[in-house]
Amino acid sequence: MTSDRRTLLADAALGVLADAGMRGLTHRAVDAAARLPAGTTSAYYRTRSALLTALVRRLVELDQAELRAAAERLPAPRSAAELAHGIGLLVAARLTGEGRRRSLARYACVVESVRDPELREILVPRENPGRDSVRDFLAAEGVEDPEGRTLTLLACVDGLVLDRVVGGGSVATEEIEGLVAAALRPAGTGGR
Repeated sequence: MTSDRRTLLADAALGVLADAGMRGLTHRAVDAAARLPAGTTSAYYRTRSALLTALVRRLVELDQAELRAAAERLPAPRSAAELAHGIGLLVAARLTGEGRRRSLARYACVVESVRDPELREILVPRENPGRDSVRDFLAAEGVEDPEGRTLTLLACVDGLVLDRVVGGGSVATEEIEGLVAAALRPAGTGGR
């Protein structure tokens, strides 16, 4: 029961953060969002820091589950177009519905982690089947430093998601295709 209650509170905290921002993330707001009696969140997470750490751990858990599910659903990419398509599906999921709310919470946590090494450590990109699939594809294509290119490609994709979360709109297929093409380009060939 305790772990279920902690998960419920972390999920409620994610929602509060997405809807009200970092300033709106309070124990009282989480109690209300979880529809629990006042003081419940404080009983499980005594400090705001403890609440934020639980929220970030839950966010990473949900993100990792999403990436594992995507890797299971989609076959390993065999072409640049298939890789771009798979990335496009993830991007669309992160810009709509609950995915958008999680993206809002994620970016707020990333900014907060600048001042909090514990949060930063939790948010460090993790190995997952989706990331492995990108790296494996780039390696099979003979890309020099497939790990580095994978990290750069995914960071660029993350930047597009952040841009659209802030400014609205969607990410065009051509934008993702351009990033994939850049990741496949031989080192030292520049932008041509």
